[in-house]
Amino acid sequence: MTVAAPIGMKVRARRKSRGMTQVALARRLEISASYLNLIESDRRAVGGSLLQRIAEELELELDDLSGDRERRLVERLGELAADPSILQHRIDPATANALVSRHPDWAGALLSLSRGLRDADQQITALSDRLDQDPALMEAVHQVLNNAAAVRSTMEILSSVDDLPDEQRARFIEIVLSQSSALSSTAEQLVVLFSAGSTHNRSLSPAEEVDDFLIQNQSYFPALEDAARDLRREVRACGQTIEGALTAFLLQKFGISVFNRSPVEADLSRFRNHTHFDAADKVLTFLDNAPPPTRQFQLARLASQLIAPDAIAEVADDELLTSEEARARARGALTSWLAAAALFPYETFLEDAIRHRYDVELLRQRYSASVEQICQRLVSLRKPGAEGIPFGFLRADPSGHISKRFPIAGLPIPRGGNGCPLWPLYGAFQTSDRVIRQLAEFPNGSRYLFIARTVRHEPALFHEAPFLHAVMLACDVVHADQTVYADGLDFAARQMATPVGPNCRLCARTSCLHRGEESILSSR
Repeated sequence: MTVAAPIGMKVRARRKSRGMTQVALARRLEISASYLNLIESDRRAVGGSLLQRIAEELELELDDLSGDRERRLVERLGELAADPSILQHRIDPATANALVSRHPDWAGALLSLSRGLRDADQQITALSDRLDQDPALMEAVHQVLNNAAAVRSTMEILSSVDDLPDEQRARFIEIVLSQSSALSSTAEQLVVLFSAGSTHNRSLSPAEEVDDFLIQNQSYFPALEDAARDLRREVRACGQTIEGALTAFLLQKFGISVFNRSPVEADLSRFRNHTHFDAADKVLTFLDNAPPPTRQFQLARLASQLIAPDAIAEVADDELLTSEEARARARGALTSWLAAAALFPYETFLEDAIRHRYDVELLRQRYSASVEQICQRLVSLRKPGAEGIPFGFLRADPSGHISKRFPIAGLPIPRGGNGCPLWPLYGAFQTSDRVIRQLAEFPNGSRYLFIARTVRHEPALFHEAPFLHAVMLACDVVHADQTVYADGLDFAARQMATPVGPNCRLCARTSCLHRGEESILSSR
């Protein structure tokens, strides 16, 4: 429900602080004093040119009078009044407007306290091994569906084909028995999980909140695709090559100059991703060892940040992001998202990906981009009616720590820490700069195609060591034949799949020789 923004108290307080009467201000606004009184009492909505004149006369920023923050506070207080723990107090939601109008800071503090109490309750419940039961439950449900589908398809064959050789009929019957047994075992596991209780661990860190925000939106933001299209149109008019056009665009549009600097002469503590932007001097500086894909992306990222701050901030204004730090992180992620959308136009990129069967190496060369940039753009191809393959994405450092993640339905990916040591995400470190693939099978029988490769960060100096990350795409095996990575793989042969798990703690393979710690799941 849309609510009126309670900004009247703010207008009244500002007017009085400037020593103005209602009559004097009304005269300057060319409205009646009685109408101004209604505005200050929050009994009249105000907008358009009148709101602009009020802001100018009181020397306030228009954003301060837009009422967006106050409106959200009122809406959330209304939701809080409907909370079962609050109902006994019989609070009228309509009074939220008055509270926000007179004491907005108290209203915000009340909401923060309420949210903190909810999170604390959930966190206390999650302080046990059941913290990790959500992925286990998802895995069990996915296994039930897989087992049921296998039983059904096999029974359809047995019932519809009369002249099956005895050997094949016996094999199909064996499949039905084994899948039925697995189905029964998984059902027992589900009973245990449900009886133990189900918890939802709300993201408490800003980084986790941003993860949830991206996942909730399937990493697709139509408003930013539109902004990227507009940015691309302006940049194209500034030059032929992408880097040259972006450099000229920043200079012409924002007066920003681009320079290179030797790592020996630069203060490296000020650089990130080979780049430092001095907003005061309007200078963007690259280290000499910045690779072309990095230069291209960082130029596009700065252009995105400067040309579409409002669109980015609007998308980041989401209830999943509960702190300013989380929203700031989200704005950074969305700025990078917009830059990628500008460099890799949705329709063209999707067409190329399909035509070249999602060959990451080919796409990387075609778009003069890095492997990671291509992988992350593939993940974002989720436009309704024009989707690409639904890919999951992971990035890990040599210690095994997962630093970026984007899961897909059915694929159990741990929220943080390390994954399964048998994933090619880790094997890629042994075959640097080569794409490796894997047909992976989880304990529940679900199978995925994994595609992994290292990403090398070249050293700037002789004494600096190169640094590697590994990135991995994952898709359900049903989509595998659309990719070049399926060529030569026998998906019908179960023994060709590598037995993997989410990580040791959540894996039911008790006989795995690579286990690093005990599983919290009951053995099968």
